Amino acid sequence: MQDNCIGSFIAQKRKELGITQKQLGEKLNISFQAISKWENGTALPSSDVLIKLANELKVNVEDILNGKELNNISYSKAGVNISYTDSIKDEMEKYVSNGDARVLNRMGAFASLYDFNFDDVKHPVLVLKAEEPGSKQKLAIEHGYTESICHDMINHLVNDIIVMNAKPLAVLDTIVCGKAEKDTIKTLVKGVSDACKENECVLIGGETSIQPQVVDKGVYVLTSNIAGVVDKDKIIDGSKISSGDIILAVSSNGLHTNGYSLVRLLMDIYPDLINSEVDGEKFIDVIMKPHTAYYPVLKDILDSEKITGMAHITGGGIKGNLKRIIPDELCAEIDLSKIKILPVFKKIKEIGKVQDEEMLTTFNCGVGLILVVKEEWAKKLKTHIDKDISCYEIGKITNGDSLEKVSFSNQIVWD
Repeated sequence: MQDNCIGSFIAQKRKELGITQKQLGEKLNISFQAISKWENGTALPSSDVLIKLANELKVNVEDILNGKELNNISYSKAGVNISYTDSIKDEMEKYVSNGDARVLNRMGAFASLYDFNFDDVKHPVLVLKAEEPGSKQKLAIEHGYTESICHDMINHLVNDIIVMNAKPLAVLDTIVCGKAEKDTIKTLVKGVSDACKENECVLIGGETSIQPQVVDKGVYVLTSNIAGVVDKDKIIDGSKISSGDIILAVSSNGLHTNGYSLVRLLMDIYPDLINSEVDGEKFIDVIMKPHTAYYPVLKDILDSEKITGMAHITGGGIKGNLKRIIPDELCAEIDLSKIKILPVFKKIKEIGKVQDEEMLTTFNCGVGLILVVKEEWAKKLKTHIDKDISCYEIGKITNGDSLEKVSFSNQIVWD
């Protein structure tokens, strides 16, 4: 019989936490008989289980191996287990920078190296953007849409840079959490990586920051940064917009990543809302649909001679975002009656008795992206986009000196 100080220590800590051998086994995904063997000294935990065991018993790996809780202060005692986080990094590596020749080093380096040499770009301009999915990520973690929220974040990032005609290249992500749970971290990183592939860019690295004194256990805060490239002569920034240009709306699939504070307030006031139906789907499923990825549809038609301006419709709605690209002495006239309102927005307006102005400011109301195009190209571009995503005309550019640069006519049709 071997010295049983390790087994006795495991039993002691388990009992202090008020959990049975069976309960501990379920947490570790092993049989309770294995726990019993550890505690009576006939077996020892394997190295891969040891890290999980220390985490569940709220001690250090060193404490278990020594058979007693050491008095020295350690990072593990503060809530961060280095051995466990290293094992998480091993899991993450398979999703980072897979097969991209431009990525010159691998995960584990102090920073990521990306080859910025483009034979097909005459004057490359770097396009940079940071984004986080807002309070939608809280709902995602609470209701099991963990991977979905990653697509929200990356699609939002990419949409923000393609409106300048930038090609997405590389993403760095950051995950801040109170406790690193391997399965959740793995799901998040896989989600980010898959979303990058959908947008023809690559996840090249990032940061997982465990902050037990700052963030509660079970809370995950996500952010990402993207780098894209555009030829300086082909930048689309609205400067070429002129009177007579046509304004096309490209449909959203729902809320995307905006207005969730208002929606969560409604859900608190009306608890049954979450399981109510919207056009045959549960409300929670509808509001958690990932942000639409527009790059795969638009990449073949991005041409600064045909498209003079683009606006990603996020917080601030149509007016708040479209005015950012309209030159002085011009005005974007939008016919509200032409907007194809999605059922989820009708539901929100009805339940919350939300005023039209508030709906237009808080939500995209069904318009996820706006293109300003030359009149002679409008029909062709509309037909091309409409094959994949609904695209239709909602207005035109006129001369005008309004400071708001965007004017609305008619009323939204809610029925």
